[in-house]
This record gives sequence, structure tokens and C-alpha cells, in this order.
Amino acid sequence: MERHQIQYQTVHFNLNGKDVEKTVDVRASLTDMLRNDYHTLSVKKGCEVGECGACNVLIDGETFNSCIYLAVWAEGKQIRTLEGLMGPGGELSDIQQAFIDEAAIQCGFCTPGFIMSAVELLESGKEYTDEEIRKLLSGHLCRCTGYENILRAVKKTMYRRLGKELG
Repeated sequence: MERHQIQYQTVHFNLNGKDVEKTVDVRASLTDMLRNDYHTLSVKKGCEVGECGACNVLIDGETFNSCIYLAVWAEGKQIRTLEGLMGPGGELSDIQQAFIDEAAIQCGFCTPGFIMSAVELLESGKEYTDEEIRKLLSGHLCRCTGYENILRAVKKTMYRRLGKELG
């Protein structure tokens, strides 16, 4: 008796506020689906083993490395990428603007993943210490070593959202 293997599956999910569906190879990563089928080029292909954070997206409000997350697992999920942070007129979100203001963008390759992790942190509504912010952003590699500027951008945005002054 021959074993029949399912190679393709239709996935229904919400991408940046829009309900979508796509038939994908069951072996495809979420990174590949987002980049190839939805042209969300902010989702970078870095290490492809879940180590660098360049592919980070928010899935139901939690940060995941999309390179080690199968596309079929997106079924019924809400997925947000950097493209989903912009306002209706293309205006930048507060955290994106803070990265610019604090010169936290150097080559820019790691930036989208860092920003998506920062969004999770910021949307918690909590105040974090520098050490906690560093730990929450530790799943990212920045070859340009812009970590201090990135920390400052996240901290500045956190304080603004909490209605506090940066001390």
C-alpha cells in the first residue's frame, strides 16, 4: 500500500490587519511565505536557524523567528510585520521614528526584527530596566554594533508611551 503524503495546504490568517489565505508547501517557512507570496521584504533572511532575529514577526502579539516557524502553523493567527506598523498614510510608528532619531539604524538589516521585538515589549505597557530591555532584545545580532542606540530608542519610546520623561 502506497503512503500518500500531503505536500500543500491552504492557510488562512490575518497579515497586518488583512485576512488572507495561501496554499503553501507544508515544508515552507513563514519567512519564505511572507517574502515570496506577500512581498513583506522587512522579514529578512539571515541565519535561517533562529539565531539572528532578522526574520522576527509578531504572531498573536508574541515575537517569533519566522525562519523556524512553518507557514502552515500560521493557520488562524494574526501576523504583524514591520509593514503593518505604518499609519494609513504611510507615516512611521513611534518606535520606527525613535530608531531614526537615535541613529539606531546603521546598515538596517537587523532593524525590522529589532523593531518587532521592541513592539512586543512596548505593547506590554510595562516599564523595563535597561537590563530587562537588553535581555528581551538579546535574540538579535547586529553586525554594526548599534546596540546602545537601539536600547536608547526602545527606552525613549517606552517612557513616552508611559507618559514619563527619560531620566
